[in-house]
Amino acid sequence: MRSRSTQLLLIAAIFMVTLNLRPAITSIGPMLDIIRDDLSLSNTQVSLLTVIPVICMGVFAMLAPVLNKAIGLNKTMYFMLLLLAAATGIRFFVASFNVLLATAFVAGITIAVMGPLLSALIKQYFPKHVAVVVGIYSFGMGMGATLSTGLTGVLYEAAGSSYTTALAVWAILAVVGIIAWTFTAIHPIEVKQVAKQPVQTGVNPWRSAKAWSFLVFFGLQSALFFSVLTFLVPIATANGMTLLKAGTLLSMMTIVQIFMNIGFPVILQKFNSRTPALVTILVLGILSVGLMWTADPLWFAIGVLIMGIPLGGLFPICLLMPMDATETADETNSWTAMMQTGGFIIGGILPLLIASLYDYTANHQVTLFVFLLLFVAMLVLALQIGRSAGKARS
Repeated sequence: MRSRSTQLLLIAAIFMVTLNLRPAITSIGPMLDIIRDDLSLSNTQVSLLTVIPVICMGVFAMLAPVLNKAIGLNKTMYFMLLLLAAATGIRFFVASFNVLLATAFVAGITIAVMGPLLSALIKQYFPKHVAVVVGIYSFGMGMGATLSTGLTGVLYEAAGSSYTTALAVWAILAVVGIIAWTFTAIHPIEVKQVAKQPVQTGVNPWRSAKAWSFLVFFGLQSALFFSVLTFLVPIATANGMTLLKAGTLLSMMTIVQIFMNIGFPVILQKFNSRTPALVTILVLGILSVGLMWTADPLWFAIGVLIMGIPLGGLFPICLLMPMDATETADETNSWTAMMQTGGFIIGGILPLLIASLYDYTANHQVTLFVFLLLFVAMLVLALQIGRSAGKARS
């Protein structure tokens, strides 16, 4: 049993690690056009720098329980943070598409492994405060994404128009994560393994209809998150908004998202059922798309701000789903890894499909319609998951 002070150290370490779960990907976004022009790439090629790590986050998520059992949580976390620091830092030295692609690939693997392990850790060490710590987890992740999205352009200018410097500087967060983990690892940290009786000790997530519904839901919210971040500015400028105003609006939306990252799990802690709150934010998401569909700049801006509510609330509730459905930290690790395996693959592929639709139609009303379909599909799934959870409790 860890003391209160060591628990606080662990929470701080979790926060510092979660800061690293997005910048290696999201820092690329503001530099896409600059990288494309500098390296003479096509739009399809340059988009792979953000698509590949997201798909890797899905393909390699199942490495988390494997590495945890093979070398333990501490060594796995150190190794992943070191890999992430190296992959991000090497961008400073080489301006090459192949190197950027390789570093994106490695970053995706490290994020894929760390995410499920952190979820299992929270389940094991904070069983009575899961929602609050998940809020800190998602807040850290959202903060990392927001900082890297907002500051990479500033760093680019400060570094004398050097995108390699602007991309590589985020390796500092991984180094800070290693230092934070070193302080808390003085006290033993591990995710306990279930003895080798998988049939008796837990449900195999790959054979569970509920786990598959979690996977699809997570995939849809991932697709929505990455699609909105990719296409919001183009949609706004297509509506007549200047690039500066569109960027400011995106920043304001991410602020709403960050508040939801940490506030929504705290609200969920007060309710026995997650379903009503989940349905509410999904309905707000549908409303936001409707407001964005209008040509009126004010209603569009209000719709974008409302969009920050589901974008910030959906990820933490996805993290809570396998925690609610499992009994042990090892089970949580397996269910979360399975959910993220398929979910991030969906999240990486759908934005590419949206881009293809836009290339074909040249109409962002179609993009908004896809957003609407994603919200409606998640609403149907949320109601189904809620009914199955109700039956399980009765």
